[in-house]
Formats: sequence, C-alpha cells, structure tokens
Amino acid sequence: MTARPVLFVTNHVPPDRAGAFRALHALRPIELALFGGRSHHATGGLGDPGVPHRRIAQRDAFGLAASGRYSAVICGTAGRVALPASWRGARRARVPFLLWSALWGELTTPAHLLARPLMAAIYRDADAVVAYGPHVAGFAARHGARRVHIAPQAVDNAFWSAASGCSATARDTAFMCLFVGRGAWEKGVWVLRDAWRASGLESTLAALVLVGVGLEPPRTGTGGAVTPRGVVETGPLPAEEVRNFYAQADVLVIPSIATRTFREPWGLVANEAMNQHVAIIATDAVGAAAGGLVRHERNGLVVPAGDAGVLAAAIRRLHDDRPLRERLATAGEADVAGYTYEAWAGGFAEALDETATTRRAC
Repeated sequence: MTARPVLFVTNHVPPDRAGAFRALHALRPIELALFGGRSHHATGGLGDPGVPHRRIAQRDAFGLAASGRYSAVICGTAGRVALPASWRGARRARVPFLLWSALWGELTTPAHLLARPLMAAIYRDADAVVAYGPHVAGFAARHGARRVHIAPQAVDNAFWSAASGCSATARDTAFMCLFVGRGAWEKGVWVLRDAWRASGLESTLAALVLVGVGLEPPRTGTGGAVTPRGVVETGPLPAEEVRNFYAQADVLVIPSIATRTFREPWGLVANEAMNQHVAIIATDAVGAAAGGLVRHERNGLVVPAGDAGVLAAAIRRLHDDRPLRERLATAGEADVAGYTYEAWAGGFAEALDETATTRRAC
C-alpha cells in the first residue's frame, strides 16, 4: 500500500527553493498545492517545481486538506485564506497540521491586526511549527507554539560556490560594494544610496553596483533623488551573471528595514554571496542576521536598520581594511556550508516524524 503524501500548501516555488522541495520529497512524499498571488522573491515562481503539484485557489485548500488523502498538512503564512483553510481542513481530516513560519516580528497593518487572534490560535493548536531560523522559532514560542523545529534557509551551494565566468582582476574598480534584490521600499536601497554618499568613496576607484533593482521613487526626506557618483544599476540578470558579480564583489550589503507590512524573513542573497567568498554587511532587520547566519565580526558586520551613517562607516571600514574583509569572507564561506537543501528537508522530516509519533501516543 502506497503511503499517503503530505500536502504542502504555499503560494510559489521560486528557483532557489525548488531543490529544497525535491530534497524533502526524497525523504517524505509531498504534493504541493500552489495558489499563486504576491511573491516577495525577485525571481518569481517556477512553472514546474520538479515535485508533484497542483494549482489551486486559496479557498480550495480546505477541501484538499480535509479530503483524507494526505497524512499531514503543511502551510506557510503567505496569503489570507490559504492558512486558515488548510488548518481547518487538517483538523476536519484529523491529521497533523504543521505551520511553516517566516514571521519574527509583529506586522501592524489593519489586516494583520485583525488576524492576530486567529494566528495566536493557529500557533497554539498546530502540531508543530517549522521555522526559518532561531529568530522565527523564538517568535513562535512566544506566541504559544508547542513544538518548534528549524529548517535552515538554503540555496544551491554547489551552484553558488562554482567558479564564475570572469576574474575579479578584470574589473574596472578597486572596490566593489554590491546590492542584489528588489528595489522595494523595505529593501532599504535608499538608505544604501545615502550611505554611499556619506562613505566618501564617490571620488575613489570604487563602485556601488545594484543588481536586479526596480527602484521605487525616493520618499520625502531620504535624500535619494539624485544618483550618487560611482553607482551602477544593471537591472535583472540571470543567475549565472549574478554569480559573476558576487565573484567580483568585495562586500554585499543587505540594507533592509522593518515596515508595517514586512520584515525580511531571511535574505538568501547572504547565502549566495558567502558561497562566493564575500563579506556581508546586513542590518538587524535582516532575518539572516537575526537568525544567526550573518554574525557580527565573525563573517560580516551587522548594523542598525535605517541608519545611513553607521552603514557608511561599515562600508568604509571594509574598504580600508582588506585583511578584515578576507577574514569575514573566509568565515562566511565555512559557515554557509551547513545551510543546505538537505538540512532544510531534514527539519521538516523531523517535525513530521515527531507529530506522527505524538499522535500515535495519544
């Protein structure tokens, strides 16, 4: 008799997560239910994630979860209807429900405020919570989660650590500061622009390169209306070309800020850059820093979010101190090696096994 698969409800499968789902499917059979909608990933979602999947409307998650065809139900926090529908459906089918959470701070939009009682109930009732990292695990525990497991955020380390197609000695600058990601307000690109001005590097052989940025108009008081000298915007690039920029960069900056609607769950660009031996500067609003991958003075520098002056000083420090850059980059390359798709899948497999054991004992 074929074992029943696990239903995994999520909105998209971006390219950097497809390998993780395949690794989980190799451990425990899963079926993805993909409902689309808004994505916070710059790369968007894949048409075929490489594992069994179906496209659904969010409201359809209840019927699927309640169908009895699945041994357990996992759902993330994206969407408005999918999560409560999946939870209620799992309870109707009397199978374990696992919450996959990226949340590590309170969001304060009217919709989030109204949803707090429901989220509190899901945290308390879920058979397990699978968290992006310790920062998310702590938030879940404070909200009543009974059993919390960590599935560390990962990229394809083999791809991102591979030799690039160009040499760092071929570039036109003596120092490259790199940003990779979306240009949305919460990504803090306007802070980075201000910091670049304040760093004093505009008149040197240095460049700030912004990759994949669709900038929003600068807001009043940011000082971001004029592009500083030495700033280059490339637009979106294929992964191979992004890897080339990492190979040439001296430092990757992740300047995210917390807003009412968003707090950076992780920031997989940190994993990518570490694989290419790059030092990191991240703000304390970045999940990869709060979650323990980017560690201050160990493999990067962690600065207060939204403070252009402190960020400028950190950039200048790494510009002036090449041995420090090398030490941070070397430590980062070693530290990111443990953040694998297999470790991510293992976190879910452990949570599924524990919930199954607990339910049999009841």
